[in-house]
Amino acid sequence: MAAPRKAPALPKGQQTKAAIVDAALRMAAQVGLEGLSIGAVAEAMGMSKSGVFAHFGSRDELQISVVREYYARFEHEVFEPALQLPRGLPRVRALFDHWMRYTGAELDSGCIFISGAVEFDDRPGPVRDALAEAVGAWMEAMARAVAQASAEGHLQTEVDAQQVTFEIHALILALHYETRFLHLPGAVDRARRGFDNILARYGSAAAVPVTSSPRGQRSR
Repeated sequence: MAAPRKAPALPKGQQTKAAIVDAALRMAAQVGLEGLSIGAVAEAMGMSKSGVFAHFGSRDELQISVVREYYARFEHEVFEPALQLPRGLPRVRALFDHWMRYTGAELDSGCIFISGAVEFDDRPGPVRDALAEAVGAWMEAMARAVAQASAEGHLQTEVDAQQVTFEIHALILALHYETRFLHLPGAVDRARRGFDNILARYGSAAAVPVTSSPRGQRSR
């Protein structure tokens, strides 16, 4: 999981709340959002239950704060760097490369978006709403980048951006399943080849062919 971003110094109360969210986020990566409780987080922080409760007021609010912090870190590590690249395939590729790198760092702990979807898929309420909003925002960002690639002539004019995004997302879900559950070797390479196949299938005849960047290198 990505380290917390550096930020200006906060008032003591906000620093304490941020530290609680950070501890809860690390805990949720191991036991899931449903495994969080005011008591468990208080014990991890060496605080009283009332001390933690004073910052959040309910277990739901603690879980929602964790979801929002996770998304903020995800956005900072995956989405924001890609915006520095030109619209089109460079940006789409950067989004996938950063997503893969972020996912790779989580394989020993787990993705809150994925585990949270399993925990809250049939449980209406504010925590599920926060999860769905975060995942939906990310899917919209990827679909927007795909649509821009089509507008730039890098992908077919009639390409369905939602379909391409669906297929890219499926690669990430398969990567987690094969790596964390089945412990199959080579899953990362298969995901990268799958991404190249998507670009080849939907690519414009006028576009210059591209291949995945080696791990750890930025797309050019």
